[in-house]
This record gives sequence, C-alpha cells and structure tokens, in this order.
Amino acid sequence: MKELVGTCSCCGKDIYCLDGFFNGVMTDEKQSYCFTCYETICKKNENP
Repeated sequence: MKELVGTCSCCGKDIYCLDGFFNGVMTDEKQSYCFTCYETICKKNENP
C-alpha cells in the first residue's frame, strides 16, 4: 500500500507511507524531509 502523506520541506518531493513505514524524516519542528535532503542538512550542521 502506498499513501501520500506530504512533501519534502526542502525540495518539494512527495513523501509516501509505504506499507506502514514513513518514507522520510519528521523533525521535532514537525517538518517532513526526504532522506536525501535530510542527510544533506545533517552534514551541513555537523560541518559548518
């Protein structure tokens, strides 16, 4: 089952729930990111 649950706050890519698993990352600020954008954001925060 594939259900659209939102879009990436960074790139605008659609994020889906696939068979009960959220296919992205939800931050404490309630923003959704795809895995690619989230990894990029984390790397920027670790190595400013």
